[in-house]
Amino acid sequence: MIEFERIEKSFGRVQAVREVTFTARDGAVTGLLGPNGAGKTTSLRILSGLMKPDAGAVRVDGVDAVADPLGAQARMGMLPDSHGLYPRLTPREHIRYFGELHGLKGKELEQRVDGLISALSLDAVAGRRVDGFSHGERTKVALARALVHRPGNVVLDEPTNGLDVMSTRAVRDLIRRLREEGRCVLFSSHIMQEVSALCDSIIVIAHGRVVAEGTSEELREKTGKTTLEDAFVSLVGLEEERTL
Repeated sequence: MIEFERIEKSFGRVQAVREVTFTARDGAVTGLLGPNGAGKTTSLRILSGLMKPDAGAVRVDGVDAVADPLGAQARMGMLPDSHGLYPRLTPREHIRYFGELHGLKGKELEQRVDGLISALSLDAVAGRRVDGFSHGERTKVALARALVHRPGNVVLDEPTNGLDVMSTRAVRDLIRRLREEGRCVLFSSHIMQEVSALCDSIIVIAHGRVVAEGTSEELREKTGKTTLEDAFVSLVGLEEERTL
């Protein structure tokens, strides 16, 4: 479980995150929606330990991500917006290396490496260096790397961005499987159909604040809209901006 409690973060005079509070629960997929500049990326960077909040707390399975970032990170698998792959390593080497960092070894490690390569359709490129890979191929390698230690909490930032149709289906199936296994999945996406289809709960952030929370149906009912996209536009105030 991932908990944000009254998180605040400013950059100079700009307050990027304002008392953000929400919970992503085990056995559920929680979507994080917001326009560019809303505070989503800052919130995820605080969760990952890359930034410290000015106030508030973030906990992963009860572990304080600010006071004990390594303890929190050990309980998470993260797919960041910038994948940070080593260009001279192959997908197999990437996944194995990160498995070793998490204490895996021997037959168990190799089975997990093979399983992820198969699940994400990386078989054809598993022995090639990632330098020169397409964006979609790099995303799949980074995703496999994040999942090798079977974390209880999975954080995905735009996981299907740049993927072809079949790869997108594979990632969505994987997300559903993680939920069925009882894991906590928190992901951000701009694809409304994807969010509507996958998410048990949706957190909408605008101007650094949580402005709404609920299922796709609840958000549509709250705004009186027929689609999640229209509800989202209404909730973040984009309709008002367009009419000015």
